[in-house]
Amino acid sequence: MTLRAELRQFIVENFLLSRDESRLGDADSLTAQGILDSTGALELVEHLQARYGVAVQDEELHPDNLDSIDKIVAFIERKRA
Repeated sequence: MTLRAELRQFIVENFLLSRDESRLGDADSLTAQGILDSTGALELVEHLQARYGVAVQDEELHPDNLDSIDKIVAFIERKRA
């Protein structure tokens, strides 16, 4: 399974209450769609650190890194490089 597919699955299973993936595009804002709130963001960060071995610093907790599947994938790839 690709990184993108794993992240999508995690988000759908943990944050998308209806489990209707059709409303979640890879570039869609997770906060604007009401999928991710501040508590969810912390849960997401914990998952990223545990699953992908990336350290997320406080200054990295912003929408440019964590507000869509595309942005999260890019963030993890930058951190792994």
